[in-house]
Amino acid sequence: MADESFPIEVTQRGYAAIWTIDREARRNSLSRATLLALGKLAREAASNPSVRVVVITGRGDKAFCAGADLKERQGMSENDVRAQLELYRSELGCVARLAKPVVAAINGVALGGGLELALTCDLRVAAAHATLGLPETTLGIIPGAGGTQRLSRVVGEGRAKEMILLGRSISASQALAWGLVNHVAPENSDVIDEALAFAQPIAEGAPLAQAAALEAIDRALDLPLDVGIELERVAYDKVLVSSDRQEALAAFAEKRKPRFSGV
Repeated sequence: MADESFPIEVTQRGYAAIWTIDREARRNSLSRATLLALGKLAREAASNPSVRVVVITGRGDKAFCAGADLKERQGMSENDVRAQLELYRSELGCVARLAKPVVAAINGVALGGGLELALTCDLRVAAAHATLGLPETTLGIIPGAGGTQRLSRVVGEGRAKEMILLGRSISASQALAWGLVNHVAPENSDVIDEALAFAQPIAEGAPLAQAAALEAIDRALDLPLDVGIELERVAYDKVLVSSDRQEALAAFAEKRKPRFSGV
């Protein structure tokens, strides 16, 4: 197991950084150190040109992340829990705001804060045996790391209320049907390999254009359409003057693949 002061293993395959929560014995639950590590990695990735896409996963094949570390939570006062929730919002917020595509490779159960972590990602690839849920109301609380907000934006109000109020988990295949995950890996395949293959077009794409597209989508989610269209115009202008746009035009004329530099 990784050092508990920084319980995430960081590897890189090409342009993809892979962050593996390395707490298999604790079902890859979210300790305070795990939250701080995720925030730190997201801040570093933002300025690292060698990283085009981030894949987040958990150690083993049983749990992506089973939510809060309940053993750690046992010794907390109410104010301690409030402080922990602020960490969820600030550090997972760094993942959500990262101007590079983030893919959750859901290798097993994603429950509570684990599903909330997956929801901060832009795309989700699930193992065939994965299950996803927000069971907090069965424990006398509610999702506290953005689950009530992000889930409804992904699957719609009705399905979000069903998952949260019933506190039940759904299968990977049902999550795919609902749009909660983008792709389900075949049985007995490696979900990280599947996530990397799924994200390969991102690694080959134009970083500035991807960042601008994420900005246009994310900033306009809660705004009227006309405001969103204006935000799209502003984001488009950033890529209109880029060298990558000129490279794409030249590559098309020369019948070759573009070589994007991110400028």
